[in-house]
Amino acid sequence: MDLPKQSKNELENELFQSVFEKTPEYVKKLDLMNFDNKGEFTFTLKKEYLTPYDEDTNPEGLNLKEWFANYAKEAKVSTAGIRGPQNILYPQDTRFPINLVGIVLATLAKALVAKEKYPNKEIVKIAGREVRYNSDLYLEAIARIQAAQGIKTLVPEGRKTIPIWLASFLAFKLDLLGGEYITSSHGISVKNATKDLNSQGSQYLPEESLEFVDKIQEIFDETEKNGKYEIKIAKADNILIDEKVMKKLEDGTNLYVEYLKSGVAQKHNLNSIKEYEDKIIIENVGGSAYRTLSRVLKKLEISDKFEWFNIEEDPFFHSIGKYDHTPSGEKAFYDYSVDATVLSKRSNGEKYFPVIETMHYEEKLKNYPYLTTVLITDPDHDRLTIAQKESILRIPKLEEAGIDYIKLDDRSILTIFTANQAFLMLMDFQAKQLKAQGLWKNHPRFMIKTTASALSWDEWAKHQGVKVVNVPVGFKEIANIMKKVELKLKNNPDKEIVIDDVFANEINLGVNPRLIFAGEESGGMIMGTEDLIKSNAGRCAVAMREKSATEAIIVASSLISQLKEISLSRYLVQIFDECGIKGRYDTRIDIAYYNESEPDIEKLKLAKAEGEKKRTENDLFYLSMAIAVKEGKMTLDDVIEVLNDSFKSLCFDTLQSIKFVGDGTYLEFNDKFIEIRPSGTDAKTKAYGGGLDKHVLELYATNLGNYTGYRTELHKKYIDDAFYNSTKEKAMKYYLDFVDKDANNEKFEIPEYNF
Repeated sequence: MDLPKQSKNELENELFQSVFEKTPEYVKKLDLMNFDNKGEFTFTLKKEYLTPYDEDTNPEGLNLKEWFANYAKEAKVSTAGIRGPQNILYPQDTRFPINLVGIVLATLAKALVAKEKYPNKEIVKIAGREVRYNSDLYLEAIARIQAAQGIKTLVPEGRKTIPIWLASFLAFKLDLLGGEYITSSHGISVKNATKDLNSQGSQYLPEESLEFVDKIQEIFDETEKNGKYEIKIAKADNILIDEKVMKKLEDGTNLYVEYLKSGVAQKHNLNSIKEYEDKIIIENVGGSAYRTLSRVLKKLEISDKFEWFNIEEDPFFHSIGKYDHTPSGEKAFYDYSVDATVLSKRSNGEKYFPVIETMHYEEKLKNYPYLTTVLITDPDHDRLTIAQKESILRIPKLEEAGIDYIKLDDRSILTIFTANQAFLMLMDFQAKQLKAQGLWKNHPRFMIKTTASALSWDEWAKHQGVKVVNVPVGFKEIANIMKKVELKLKNNPDKEIVIDDVFANEINLGVNPRLIFAGEESGGMIMGTEDLIKSNAGRCAVAMREKSATEAIIVASSLISQLKEISLSRYLVQIFDECGIKGRYDTRIDIAYYNESEPDIEKLKLAKAEGEKKRTENDLFYLSMAIAVKEGKMTLDDVIEVLNDSFKSLCFDTLQSIKFVGDGTYLEFNDKFIEIRPSGTDAKTKAYGGGLDKHVLELYATNLGNYTGYRTELHKKYIDDAFYNSTKEKAMKYYLDFVDKDANNEKFEIPEYNF
């Protein structure tokens, strides 16, 4: 059998060849459903598909029960869609978490849940994708299955790419029941996922995911009972697969530009960008942002101020983040993802940015002047990293301020800002703009941020009189707070709004407040508007439900243009000084327990399972103590004793609290915080820190993040096995209590559509 895909890129061909060699023949021969068939057809889910493949006893086995068990487990904890690797050459390969059969089953289950909730109603959803392998196939499957169930699906003309924020925006603005978006954010190339969007345009919370997970179980039960279950696939040109609406709306770009002009793209901001004499560079990783963002910039009449790197759509992401060796030097395909802020260490201990290294800026920026800014966005165009070319003479000042950089040549460096640093500049700039226009005083201001984000944000907010609501990691958590605020605004517009944060603090936002900023340290942000945002049917929102790199790009470009000859790094230090910010430094340590790029799925599963065990043991060591303190089983002094005993080279005497924050454990000291968080989507641990000394933060985050989770005798003295083993269950209850308190559970009413 021939290799089904070929590439002109040697490294991508290596990936293809490796996947091909590791795929068994029975998978290569699978012909379960053929979406090249443009007519209506039926996929019959057989009982045999549920159990493992055996050449003699079950040659039709797909082991869907095991697939589903893992899928259901992730649905409970996922922070951004149910993600996983896929067989990029053979998408029907059910050995992988993401596969065509799984997409079909999940889509059908969501459709059946929607029909039960809204009988005899016109259900309309949106479906979108970026540029990842098989995304076009998955989009086709989603639209045709929904059509077969009587659900109208709005898709871009030609099923082309759109950003996640645009799908989210349209779900809210057009009052749709929700949407499906195919992406794995800034994850590695072989990963994919569906981000399920609800009627608000925000990602499903766990309870929403569990509704359709339960429906998949019902489908499996019926399959076992009857021996089969038939799934109808509509014809490709079914009238319920609607490209006309999106064509008429120009994919919603006109509506989005109108929204931007009511917020971050007002005349004074646009005029300053128009007057800017230099070029701002957009690094378009994956290429899929270009199709939408270029149109938005043109409609705003500022497109001539930007230059683009990588406008072609490429599922291999232009080799960005890709290497032919592992971090340890072993010869193998290795993908660091396309997260530009990922830090690694060379064998000599030197820190470097492996993703940015593959962007080749030493060559690309050679002829650009100092202060040229590069705005780096990811394939689904929701995250932003900011970098700026500066003189090598700036290095001492950058190191003093804790700002990272890479050397371009003997005269130049590229300053690379963490999202914590970049977004502090953007929120500060936005506040100054509102004050200059005399608008700031019209409303009390508040911010929503994840606990893992910068301490400097909290300090800035306190200086500005801005209230801060801290939430677990994930933009759906941010959207959940927005909806709580909006319900209180709707029901009692003249009363002070009080919201609980994940630290169990009551935050009084004042009367009729407005959101100045919502964001997270991983590069996603949104800003609110002065007037509440209204959907076509009159629903109101303080801000949009998904992070948007376009919004961030507009604010950043306006800031850059107004700074003129002042570098962003100088502006950042200026903010620190103006606001008396002490916690200027931040860090994030990513601990990956296996090579996600391993093409042999059996090796991958074993490595991931072993990694998940390590991740969980690390997590439970801290989490069990946080829950024990919450329930009065341990005192803070007990925790300090355990930690000092476990980490002989560190000191925990200044620890002030240890708290479970919805998805991780937060250790608050008098001069810093450290948060240890298990990834909700993979066998990884993330260790975050913020405080007064970058070296100290890195030391603590590295040691705590890499800890094996070994339970010392002291740990066992305070926490018995029964309590330890029940910790996760207890934590989930506390998390759901936080999510549910004051929840906006108003049932969505399907309107009369008039597109």
